[in-house]
Amino acid sequence: MTRPVDVPDTDPGFERLRTPEKAGRLLLAPSFLRTRFDALAVDCPFVFRHNGRAHMTYVGWDGVGYQTGLASSDDLVHWQPEGVIFGRDGRDDLRRHNAAMTSILRDNDLFGSGELIAQDSRYFATWHAYPDSGYETGPGVIGFAASPDLRSWEPVGGLLRPGEGGAWDAGGLYKSWLLRHDGLYYVFYNAKNQTTGSWREQTGVAVSEDLLTWTRPVDGPVLRNCGPGDFDERFASDPCVLRWGDRWVMFYFGLAADGHAREGWAWSTDLLTWTKGGTILLDVGPRGSIDSLHAHKPAVIADDAGRLHHFYCAVARREPVRVGDHEQREMRGISVATSPTSRLS
Repeated sequence: MTRPVDVPDTDPGFERLRTPEKAGRLLLAPSFLRTRFDALAVDCPFVFRHNGRAHMTYVGWDGVGYQTGLASSDDLVHWQPEGVIFGRDGRDDLRRHNAAMTSILRDNDLFGSGELIAQDSRYFATWHAYPDSGYETGPGVIGFAASPDLRSWEPVGGLLRPGEGGAWDAGGLYKSWLLRHDGLYYVFYNAKNQTTGSWREQTGVAVSEDLLTWTRPVDGPVLRNCGPGDFDERFASDPCVLRWGDRWVMFYFGLAADGHAREGWAWSTDLLTWTKGGTILLDVGPRGSIDSLHAHKPAVIADDAGRLHHFYCAVARREPVRVGDHEQREMRGISVATSPTSRLS
């Protein structure tokens, strides 16, 4: 399952991307409290710096749908939840059941500060939502929001809808990553080709000058599934796109035919043509570990010493627990893996 995809592991600089030192514990976990937004699961980390501290947005699921919380940290290891910052809105047909914020415009540099970028004294974010209640029920859409303070958000720009990118995204859109480069906004997102059955997920890109009108500069996905036996045979999903010297790197997860999700990477010089790296960056753990089922959904940031912190959603089977009307059979939370302590340069 770890065989190379496109290029060998000797790709220049690959060692800088490795984060083999897993924390081995959840930094943020579901509360299993019926009244909390994170009652059943915690998912989709996005990590950045703001006002001198590290922060993380993350998605909680309570049996109705997704909502977005915020946590803060002084050391990228210990995290303090600060509550919901982007919640459901019964007055909004799009956010009636779900409000999953997944990225905010930040410094693009992989080894940079990760500071948020304000434009006209506002921060701009991307989110997705599904039309019905329940776990990711119905074809999702992607929208945009702006805030002066990270707590109060208002909708801005246009929407990305299923099928606009072609048959490959007709089943619904998922997690997205927003960045700005050379005067343009880019949104990388994964999507599925159908709403039922054994669908495939791949990653595409949309580009805009104003967040309102979006075009697809590439016909079809920019990151496709590979063939039988590869770790991304079924899914190539959840992009995290950052600048790495004279090229861009995309961290993403693949889903294999064995039912496990693992993290990989790809690189590009123009944000449109991507070459997959030659190894898995983050694999699932052994039986009994916090990520024995999935290690996926990347968010990467460097500390002051240049050590990468690769945050991800860790999933393992667990004994069933009932919260209200829902029975949860997995533990889904957020953990981190880091660069080797001996390689901080």
